[in-house]
Amino acid sequence: MMNFLINGLLHLSWWELVGMTLLLTHITIASVTIYLHRHQSHNALKLHPVVSHFFRFWLWLTTGMVTRQWVAIHRKHHAKCETKDDPHSPQVFGIRKLLLQGSELYRTEAKNQETLEKYGQGTPDDWIERNLYSRYPALGIGLMLLIDVALFGVIGITVFAIQMLWIPIWAAGVINGIGHFWGYRNFETTDASRNISPWGVLIGGEELHNNHHAHPHSARLSNKWWEFDIGWFYIRVLELSGLARVKKIAAKIHMVEGKHLIDVETVRAVIRHRFHIMKLYGRKVIKPVVRHERRSADNYASKLFRRVRKLMTREDIQLDGTAMQTLQDALKQSKALETVYHFKQQLKELWQYSASNQAKRVERLQQWCVDAEKTGIQALQEFAAYLRRYTLQPA
Repeated sequence: MMNFLINGLLHLSWWELVGMTLLLTHITIASVTIYLHRHQSHNALKLHPVVSHFFRFWLWLTTGMVTRQWVAIHRKHHAKCETKDDPHSPQVFGIRKLLLQGSELYRTEAKNQETLEKYGQGTPDDWIERNLYSRYPALGIGLMLLIDVALFGVIGITVFAIQMLWIPIWAAGVINGIGHFWGYRNFETTDASRNISPWGVLIGGEELHNNHHAHPHSARLSNKWWEFDIGWFYIRVLELSGLARVKKIAAKIHMVEGKHLIDVETVRAVIRHRFHIMKLYGRKVIKPVVRHERRSADNYASKLFRRVRKLMTREDIQLDGTAMQTLQDALKQSKALETVYHFKQQLKELWQYSASNQAKRVERLQQWCVDAEKTGIQALQEFAAYLRRYTLQPA
């Protein structure tokens, strides 16, 4: 009996125990990213009922999270991102709050019935959800504690504690906090999302958070060839096994060399890749022009240009009165900067036209390219030629 209490049923060595703990927590991470996030929240893939229910059961055991609550909070995060209504934005609450108390913000929002009713539609509402998972979330956690102790002995309490901390730390803290505070951006989205790391392994691919905000309904979070999304790897394995079906992934950029005519496909491709285009416009047009203007500017103007480069390129920055004045002062100092910033704002207006009026969109983009080529600014001319080559990816 004493031996059972100390070693449990499995009698694992210390390194086997560490490996088992990492495996159990990784299954939880996979359940969150595949089931809660990509399947339930964004409907990016369809899961076989057996796989779907396994994930739901596992999350009940290891987190006690209710599917409807998680989904509703996440959808609201996308709808209200970086505003006072965002349930967990570090831009609003501060990064320290998200890292240390992110799970508390989740629990607070989970009690908001308006959030659940508005954003929680389409989540499981069967008998077992109503009478067990949603009704007794703490029961699953208690059962997990008993299982851990039975399998691993007394040390199973430590395994259980790690399991209980895993999602609050990695999801509530790292993804919701650092994922909107630090990292690199492939896309100039209007929120502050970042890719924490190009290799999405520890958090199931959720490290590629900026990619996700640019294409929220994509089952694949990786975008560049050098990025790796382990959650997507698992989804492909499930799909090849007949246990999942991918419904949508982000389309890759397709360019046609020698293409000069702007048509409906050009416009559709530009609209679809607008966040990428804004990123490229900052890198290929604004930054080179800023560097060129600084070389011939006096000390005051040079420092001013350096200060406003971020204001001119970043789409997630809300310009307050001071920032707007700084920007205006810089634009007055340089006709070239004023021109490229003006053309950026004009390009963004293209997104506002109704999709039903594609002819108008084609006309506007054609005129934008013609006017850009007339400016005499090389970077802007080259970018206009670049846009002309855009088209939809072949099926």
